[in-house]
This record gives sequence, C-alpha cells and structure tokens, in this order.
Amino acid sequence: MKSALLTIFVSASVCLLGTLQVAVAGNAAKVTSLMSKDLPNYPGKEALMISVEYGPGGSDPIHKHDANAFVYVLEGSIVMQVKGEKEVTLSPGETFYEGPSDIHLISRNASTTEPAKFIVVLLKNKDAPVVMPVE
Repeated sequence: MKSALLTIFVSASVCLLGTLQVAVAGNAAKVTSLMSKDLPNYPGKEALMISVEYGPGGSDPIHKHDANAFVYVLEGSIVMQVKGEKEVTLSPGETFYEGPSDIHLISRNASTTEPAKFIVVLLKNKDAPVVMPVE
C-alpha cells in the first residue's frame, strides 16, 4: 500500500507541480517536469521529459518505469545499473537506456562532494505512473 501511495504521489507531483523533492535516506533528488506531449501516431502513449538533480551523495531507491527511458547526463557523474547488467558510471554527454521491464537497481550521484544533473525522456502509456518503487 505504501508503494502504491508513493507512486501516485510522485506521478501527480511531477505532472501537476512541475518540481518534486524526493527525500531518500537523507538525500534529496529534485525532479522537474520539462515537457509532456501526447504521441498521436501512438494512441494512448505520451513522451515525458524530466530533469533529475542529485545533490552530493544523492540517490534513488530501487524502482522501475513502465516506459522506455532515455537518460542524458548534463553535469557531474552518475552511477546506473539495471538488473542483469553491469554497473556503469556516466559523465556529461553520455547516455543510458532502461526498458519497460527493467528493474533499476542503482541510480546515484558518483560524487559525495559535487552535484549531478541529467535529463530523462520517458515514452510511456499516457496515464501510467512515472516511477514505481520495487521492494
């Protein structure tokens, strides 16, 4: 139940408020909705572009997106890993992909002293949540 409420809160906050501070183990990820666009050639689908900022040592809990997620690093370095794949450290200009069934095990700032910022483009079902916690 707690996971379902968190998913609803995150999705509604990003879509309605534009910016969301997500506290994770004392660290905060700032998620800002940049653009949402229906995809008329794909009925029921939308593209959502968000920016994510991790403070020093910031991270997200294990989660998934029922979406195709394309990541582009703008500042700093981030560490990413989906289940079954190797952990990678990405720097500005580098990219990462998550599929709709991937479980995102690691998503964190590689630095404990500098912030990191990246863009995520999600291609998803129109009313699907942006993120779903995985326990």
